[in-house]
Amino acid sequence: MSEPAVPIEPKLLEPVLAPLGRSRTLPAAAYTSEEVLAFERERLWERSWVCAGHVGAWPDPGHQAAVSVGGQGVLLVRDQAGTLRGFFNVCRHRGHELLECGTAVVERTVRCPYHAWVYRLDGRLRTAPRFGQLDPGDPVREGLVPARVAAWHGWVFVNVSGDAPDLAEHVGNLGELLAPYRPEALVPAAGRRYLVEANWKLLVENYHECYHCPSIHPELCRVTPSDSGEDFEPHGLWAGGSMDLREHAETMSLDGRGGDPLPWLPEPARRQVLYLGLFPNLLVSAHPDYVLTHRLEPVAPDRTQVECEWLFPAEVVERPDFDPGFAVDFWDVTNRQDFRACESVQRGTASRGYRQGPLALQEGSARHFLTMVAGGYLNGSPTGPRL
Repeated sequence: MSEPAVPIEPKLLEPVLAPLGRSRTLPAAAYTSEEVLAFERERLWERSWVCAGHVGAWPDPGHQAAVSVGGQGVLLVRDQAGTLRGFFNVCRHRGHELLECGTAVVERTVRCPYHAWVYRLDGRLRTAPRFGQLDPGDPVREGLVPARVAAWHGWVFVNVSGDAPDLAEHVGNLGELLAPYRPEALVPAAGRRYLVEANWKLLVENYHECYHCPSIHPELCRVTPSDSGEDFEPHGLWAGGSMDLREHAETMSLDGRGGDPLPWLPEPARRQVLYLGLFPNLLVSAHPDYVLTHRLEPVAPDRTQVECEWLFPAEVVERPDFDPGFAVDFWDVTNRQDFRACESVQRGTASRGYRQGPLALQEGSARHFLTMVAGGYLNGSPTGPRL
């Protein structure tokens, strides 16, 4: 099979890769073209490590959930030995989905709802009704087709092509920043799903800059200065930076008040929030008292599914008076402000008047992300940021 052609004219990508101060946004087709999205799914998502969720969704043997990974259905299962396994969400009989995407069950086996073929939790075929004549050497006896799965700091990642570099190479030095928060010791306490009428890249670009914050985020600016913090120097496929809390604020909430700080978090980290984006789809906002994630899934060039989770220590969640509303309410307001802006930009990219715009000096992390995308277009596989 021939390699797909570069989906964007390379000359149009040159200004995207220019140094900050001269760099520009992507051309319109990157946000509006079905062909570009198909290229991204095949070359940038399937060849990458895509976050499928937090390990807290699969706590015990028998927990199963079907997720979409860049358009590919994957079934993630905790087997009897406690190992988290991934399989393509396809029965070996007629190809029916084993579990509807976006749903989860707890069962002792994996059962296809179409013709009742049953698989063990490790993927091996257990029973195929009325198939007594099945040859002992028939390849369907091997069971479900495995998908490459790995865990990192409490999140589950899938590489559907099976040929991405090791996850450690993908994440690079990002773990050094996240380790003090111990996200693997946290559990999901709340979740929200949004369908945003904007390209997935516009959401990531917006996340990586606060140049827009004074214009559309009055609540956010009351608890953090929009020009605070710094951009980090990423090694690996990620981008991100920090922001400081105002003197009166304990965390990002509507009144600045929050829960108890993570007990293991060093004192300096209790006065800032980290904003980190691991290519292609995991955005991690690390607060002094909780960790918020946005997990993205492109639906169409102009539509993106966003799944948010708020993670807290298990002992905090188990308290009778625990209420994550202070964190959820703040970010629901902020998310909706961001999503309205991204939807407006999406409409703008479809205009005949759209041109590649210049990036401000405050948009350094957004540039890091855009250079990963542009480099991926040119190289045909995920590429680290150009510093």
